[in-house]
Amino acid sequence: MTQPPPPPPQQPPQGGGFGPPPEQPPQDQPPQTPPPAAGPNLGKAPEPGYGYPQAPQTPQTPPPAAPQTPPQPPQGYGYPQGAPAPQPPQAPPGYGYPGQQPGPYGQQPQAPYGQPGYGQQPQAPYGQPGYGQQPQAPYGQPGYGQQPGYGYPQQAMPHQPQAGQPGGGKKFTTQMLIIVAAVVAIALIIGGGVWYSSSGKDEGRENDTAGQSGGTGGTDDGNGGTASGKEKAPSDPSAKVLFQVPAPEVKNDSTVVVSGSWLTDKAYVKSGIARIVGYDRDKGGELWKIPLAGPVCQASRHVTDDNLTAVLYQPAMPTKADPSHGCSQIALIDLDAGKRLWTKTVKTGDQLINFDNITLSGKTVAVGSTSGGAAFDVSGKLLWSPKPADSCYDAGYGGGEKLVAVRKCGSYGQRQLHIQTIDPKSGKVISEYKMAEGIEYASIVSTEPLVVAADVGDSAGDGSGISDFFSIDAKTGKLRTRISAPGEQYAARCEGITRVEACNLLAVGNDRLYLPTEEHDGTGKYSQTNEIVAFDLATGKQTGQRADAGDGYTISPLRMDGGNLIAYKRPPYDKGGQVVSIAGGSFKETLLLRNPATESVRDVETSMSPEYSEVLYSEGHLYMSKVYASKRSTVREKEYLAVGFGTG
Repeated sequence: MTQPPPPPPQQPPQGGGFGPPPEQPPQDQPPQTPPPAAGPNLGKAPEPGYGYPQAPQTPQTPPPAAPQTPPQPPQGYGYPQGAPAPQPPQAPPGYGYPGQQPGPYGQQPQAPYGQPGYGQQPQAPYGQPGYGQQPQAPYGQPGYGQQPGYGYPQQAMPHQPQAGQPGGGKKFTTQMLIIVAAVVAIALIIGGGVWYSSSGKDEGRENDTAGQSGGTGGTDDGNGGTASGKEKAPSDPSAKVLFQVPAPEVKNDSTVVVSGSWLTDKAYVKSGIARIVGYDRDKGGELWKIPLAGPVCQASRHVTDDNLTAVLYQPAMPTKADPSHGCSQIALIDLDAGKRLWTKTVKTGDQLINFDNITLSGKTVAVGSTSGGAAFDVSGKLLWSPKPADSCYDAGYGGGEKLVAVRKCGSYGQRQLHIQTIDPKSGKVISEYKMAEGIEYASIVSTEPLVVAADVGDSAGDGSGISDFFSIDAKTGKLRTRISAPGEQYAARCEGITRVEACNLLAVGNDRLYLPTEEHDGTGKYSQTNEIVAFDLATGKQTGQRADAGDGYTISPLRMDGGNLIAYKRPPYDKGGQVVSIAGGSFKETLLLRNPATESVRDVETSMSPEYSEVLYSEGHLYMSKVYASKRSTVREKEYLAVGFGTG
């Protein structure tokens, strides 16, 4: 689904830490899909004086250019101790965004709402390239099992693609075959759908990047939306820049995790360096600030009805002598009051457990790790904690409407994953689906309906973490259908190694799975484009619905809006990005927001690609932010952590 990274992020973590000892044997699950895929366009580097990393000149027309090799992700100031982060995927140069960015998502360095999610963080985030230089090793090495924060895509932020790459950076014969395959797939979609379900019957957000079920459909209204959708087209969809949040100052050539962003009725809330800040939604002024002892490691993408959310953070700021303190601090945040309500820790013996992921379902905050899972009520009461005698452990949880655990049993190479829907208050197992032995990692895409993604047999070959989706009946634990999603055809990503809920560029609703296709040649010279297609979660078949990005644009799902799908269109080199609502029934697109096409604005927008950034949309407001901060480049005059756009 993106250019194959060497090696893929789904490698097992190395090193010590809590939980089972590391194991090296490869998976023995047979590959499901063969060829690696060409990667998505990750955007261009912003121009000097405005935007993110390096500052090459932006051409007025996209000339052909040789692909750039993405840099390795910076290692971790702000990454907790434990296991090395997975290797970042390499993104090929893509059409329309001249210039290249130095490494670091800042985002993905591993990089994500997202991120990463939320996508790769690669873990990357949900990874954007960071500003400035990469940190010196061994200082700031990421800890065991620690991943970049939510919202990013998964692992490291690659170089920005060069402008005018013919074929979107696809190479020679193999890539041309991929393009042909994509064209054939699209033709089949138009013709009535393709059967992608496996015959293996023996295998049993508000701010949610993956999205949640939005009902059973919805009736198209006069604007092409559905009656159940809340987002309405404005009289004028033209947007302007509302504000920019300057990039925080980072010392020691390091990279700091700044994952987490949320929206309330009054505030846009974003993590900074060892703090969480609420900004006025329209003007960007600080409304409140919550200081933390150390950097945020992970942030829940879910929010309660009364605007509570949860984060993991380090107990102290990293130093050169002590680069990481682990992600042991669990905090509940009141996004309305701008307060930290409590901070909790969990111990094994006299040692603090460092957690890898955090989520929220109902009134339960759940955290997972290789030591097992724990949960607290929003009142601060401990509901359950790891049991040292357990031969299996809860590696992580998916939240939202329900709480689902990814429970790992067995040793590496003979692993079996149990996907368990559990009672958020007691932890009691309601239903369980056992995946085939040998699948090492799985990601929770949605808890209602229950959809799980996995790279079966490491067959995705592109660092996306996805070869197949599993649609599961949460009441009975039985497999409804299995959907094959070859990496060379689809561009969604999940980072299931430690962050089991870090999926982006996809959505679930109407009992359907919405996926973007990989980029392919458009009708214009050097242009690239793609589509969103839908799969029925009951049958595994494509529905025949397709939303086209438009020539030069790349479209990706953001979330559900009732029965409608909200999607973001990344722009070509000479236009602004767009947000559209796609009707659940007719798939008719309604334009909700269109960003300015000026060069300076485009530079900032395209520095925050949806693969490696947190992207939120609500009521005519679009917010894009990075999930990593790095030492500022001496070349750039201005760099930004977040930017807000608005209509009206």
